Amino acid sequence: MTLRELQYLVELARLGNFRRAAEVCNVSQPTLSTQLRKLEDELGVVLVERGARRVILTAAGEEILAHAQRMLDEAQGIRALAQRHRAPESGRLRLGVFQTLGPYLLPALVPGIAAAFPALELQLVEEKSERLIEKLRTGRLDAALLALPVAEGYRVEELFEEPFLLAAPPAHPLAGRPMIALDDLRGQRLMLLEDGHCLRDQALSLCRRSGADETSGFRATSLETLRQMVAAGMGITLMPALATRGPLAPEGNLCFVPFSDDPPPSRTIGLIWRPSSALGPVLHRLGGLIRETAGRIMATDT
Repeated sequence: MTLRELQYLVELARLGNFRRAAEVCNVSQPTLSTQLRKLEDELGVVLVERGARRVILTAAGEEILAHAQRMLDEAQGIRALAQRHRAPESGRLRLGVFQTLGPYLLPALVPGIAAAFPALELQLVEEKSERLIEKLRTGRLDAALLALPVAEGYRVEELFEEPFLLAAPPAHPLAGRPMIALDDLRGQRLMLLEDGHCLRDQALSLCRRSGADETSGFRATSLETLRQMVAAGMGITLMPALATRGPLAPEGNLCFVPFSDDPPPSRTIGLIWRPSSALGPVLHRLGGLIRETAGRIMATDT
């Protein structure tokens, strides 16, 4: 049994046609058919039902297909690992970013990554933190930008503190102040994100500390929904600093008010990866670039 034969099976199952599978595998149709017959003879089971219209896998073929795909993925992983050891700053880097950070950091970060790592193929995945951790654990991501802390078992590089600001419509009593304290939120009701967002958990923690509460009957699906609800005068919320800078800075219908507490309420952003990864040196360099980019954005006047 060879990886090439397993690839023939995977492509045949995907395309359902011997001719197209042979074209994708860059072999003749008789060659592909012969090699699959050889694989069936070796395994002692029929893998495909050969019909006039479309190839269908047998029950044994379906089960073996799943193992074949995993073996091909593992082989590709071995090749990628060797490539990274030969040239750590080339190849593909699959980077996860959680949803309340990505839209505000990535537009400024990606051009810097392209300049600093010209041979690196960057693949970005933007999802909720829980999903990113699962993908990192199962090898579908190489690293992830997450709010700390995270579960043990990963390499963690703390990158920067991102302060929270109060987002309020201009008519709100707190909007006109140059700064506020957490205690000023006592008795206030804040609009928050739905379950599954780490920003929701952080905001709830601040509500408990300050004596504020959550607005009942409303949970937003995204940070931009929260922004628009505040701009429409529907309430107040907490915004991470990066979301208040650059092209998304406040307009006349939205005010951002910093906190005077020392230290101010904030979240810690870190870069996470598996200890076994060969990308450690590259990720350390990437972490420095992320830290520099975030600092530059947060230094921008709103």
